Amino acid sequence: MDPIMPIVALSVILGAIIAFLFFNTYFRNRQSEIRSLADPNINLKPPSSHSKPSHPPPSKKTHSKSHSHSDKDQTKRHHPLDLNTLKGHGDAVNGLCFSPDGQNLATACADGIIRIFKLEDASSKSFKFMRINLPAGGHPMAVAFSGDTSSIVVASHTLSGSSLYMYGEEKPKASENNTQTKLPLPEIKWEHHKVHDRRAIITLFGAKASYGSADGSTIIASCSEGTDIMLWHGRTGKNVGHVDTNQLKNNMAAISPNGRFIAAAAFTADVKVWEIVYAKDGSAKEVANVMQLKGHKSAVTWLCFSPNSEQIITASKDGSMRIWNINVRYHLSEDPKTLKVFPIPLHDSAGTTLHYDRLSISPDGKILAATHGSTLQWLCVETGKVLDTADKAHDGDITCMSWAPKSIPMGKEQVLVLATASTDKKVKLWASPSLS
Repeated sequence: MDPIMPIVALSVILGAIIAFLFFNTYFRNRQSEIRSLADPNINLKPPSSHSKPSHPPPSKKTHSKSHSHSDKDQTKRHHPLDLNTLKGHGDAVNGLCFSPDGQNLATACADGIIRIFKLEDASSKSFKFMRINLPAGGHPMAVAFSGDTSSIVVASHTLSGSSLYMYGEEKPKASENNTQTKLPLPEIKWEHHKVHDRRAIITLFGAKASYGSADGSTIIASCSEGTDIMLWHGRTGKNVGHVDTNQLKNNMAAISPNGRFIAAAAFTADVKVWEIVYAKDGSAKEVANVMQLKGHKSAVTWLCFSPNSEQIITASKDGSMRIWNINVRYHLSEDPKTLKVFPIPLHDSAGTTLHYDRLSISPDGKILAATHGSTLQWLCVETGKVLDTADKAHDGDITCMSWAPKSIPMGKEQVLVLATASTDKKVKLWASPSLS
């Protein structure tokens, strides 16, 4: 037998023993580490007596949300003019309108519901509101009060075309001694279907006819996405006039606060103005084209009348705004005059001037609110200078805005309030900025 063989065998046995001991120790350490990771209560390093106590885990207690600003909204509400948010809408808010006394705000939401909020205090944590469900399939596009808080006109669109509904209630009897005006009940007083040749209604404005021999009735102007504008008697629903802009496509149309004029912003740079002629009995007799506002070099995107119905403010894609005097003797061929021209003070990151989507003038005629996308600006009507800007007033594009016709209570104060609606399913209330 070879004498080297026992030495080789012994070496193999010793190597096997050493390998066994090594791997046994290694696997025991791995199991210890795995147990430590699996059990979070095992402290690998005990805390010293001088170590700082750890912070307790955050509480999972939920906080109740109010109908107005939640805690999350308080952190987001960074702009000082942001007063409140009206929530509860299930989809984009397409339109809104204040009642003549400023105490109610109606909203038209794409979820098929009209909501009428009671604004007893602009800083309230919650607002009472009434729901009006439109007939099935209807998508509210715009809303306008018809004279008082007891009646409201709604423009709706379906696959078969546009419809108009007037919801109202009977006025309370004098013997009831009820000083507070009631909100309208969801009862249809009149309705029209397939109006505007089935085109969608894009704007709806109402005004109390107080000019000349007008009888004080509310006239509603509905403007389609085509080229036609129709006038309706607010209480009876009678069609009292129809005009065609003949300008390819309407952007919007408005009626003057005294119910005398209608003006349309359309595809072209010129603005056409019509006058509603009233008969001796106070009813609307005819609608006549009386003047054109010429001066812009590109399409007019929006316009609004001054509170006294004697001026029109226009915004154009040419990057300018104009203030026009329409209190002229047009029957003697006197043309409307441009009083002021202001550059639009809004630019993108490259310095290019942007256009305004919408305009709304305060009831005192001193402040002009203007929007582009989700940006909201307040301007001085006298100078055209920016008073304040909310770069991201909403989380989506602003779809509609309106000033309350009168001051609204906010605590112990009375404030002028602007309301804005958006695709973000919210309506916001804003205070007016200081002119100084």
